[in-house]
Amino acid sequence: MATIGFTLTFWAWDLIAPLGSWYGERLGLSSFQQSFLVAVPVLVGSLGRIPAGALTDKYGAKLMFPLVSALTIIPVLLLIVVKDSYGLMIVVGFLLGLGGTTFAIGIPLVNSWFPPEQRGLALGVFGMGMGGVALSGYFTPRIAKHGENLPFVVVAIALAVYAVLAAVLITDRPDRPVPTASLASRLGSAGRLRVTWELSALYAIGFGGIVAFGVYLPTYLKTWYELDPTDAGTKAAGFALVTVVFRPIGGWLSDRVHPAVVTAWALGVVALFAIVQAFDPKLNPGGTIALLVMAAGLGTASGSVFALVSQVTPQAKVGSVTGIVGAMGGLGGFVPPLVMGAIYSAKDSYSIGFMLLSDLALAGCVYAYGRMRGLRPDGEAADAGAAKVTAGGR
Repeated sequence: MATIGFTLTFWAWDLIAPLGSWYGERLGLSSFQQSFLVAVPVLVGSLGRIPAGALTDKYGAKLMFPLVSALTIIPVLLLIVVKDSYGLMIVVGFLLGLGGTTFAIGIPLVNSWFPPEQRGLALGVFGMGMGGVALSGYFTPRIAKHGENLPFVVVAIALAVYAVLAAVLITDRPDRPVPTASLASRLGSAGRLRVTWELSALYAIGFGGIVAFGVYLPTYLKTWYELDPTDAGTKAAGFALVTVVFRPIGGWLSDRVHPAVVTAWALGVVALFAIVQAFDPKLNPGGTIALLVMAAGLGTASGSVFALVSQVTPQAKVGSVTGIVGAMGGLGGFVPPLVMGAIYSAKDSYSIGFMLLSDLALAGCVYAYGRMRGLRPDGEAADAGAAKVTAGGR
């Protein structure tokens, strides 16, 4: 149920991106304005994870999942009303960000129901809900061909049905620790953990890369490779699907090898193929291979980072830490579309953007392997001997 809810709300969260070029033509937007429009829900959905995670620690997913799903219906339907106004689209885009907060609701729910040796795979399976981006990329433009308002109506109905089912079927673990401290103090406590920000940085690269490609890849393929919107959306959906498949693989590997090692290898692969794509290979086969391998690396890293969260975070703080880490991951997806749009407007090229991605992925690779292999559950570095043992397995 958590995975289904994550999928549907992520579809809602990403409703604008597959139609970005359509909005661009309808409203006469520049490349940067179009990039900003598709990036706004990412910003709000990311920041909203911080209170959503802390509130889930307090009130449980049984309340939060149906509540957030139901509230997301409002901006989904408002998109029908404001489609001819760029300013109002931005406002509704902020509200639509609510759909991106459910990640911080599902992680503590799933984490509480599984023993530590199974959490990597379980969280990876839940993380497959980010496939809502792939569903949106594939189905939204196709549904829109049968009526420009139809995608929003379909998603609104799906969210309403899910909200009812979630209220009935989702169950919080009875013995889960319920924090008594205030929201501010709990977030402050999670924010004071060094590991929270280390995990945030890695997740900003891994999941941030997925989000950035999810919202901007259709525009990139249409602009650079001159694909029509439907074909671009289909290929972007294929990219997202690969990230979805490899996320539980990253979690599964992290149940067997230290998740920091899995993260390092995954980001190393991303760094290499981002350089390949920076040289603008032809889409078939070079560009397609490079983009899909990057998708596999980013998906694997996303799964392994949250396997690491489950290892080093006390259960009572999982929601709060997840909220912060998830927010930074989403923010990692907010900036690249703006950068890519600005670079293309100034230089008529995307190569600089892919080289920047390569630099960030390489930095994450080195840090994950050099520092994160030695973490103990309290988030501090273990001694050299413990680090050596931890690096080899659990």
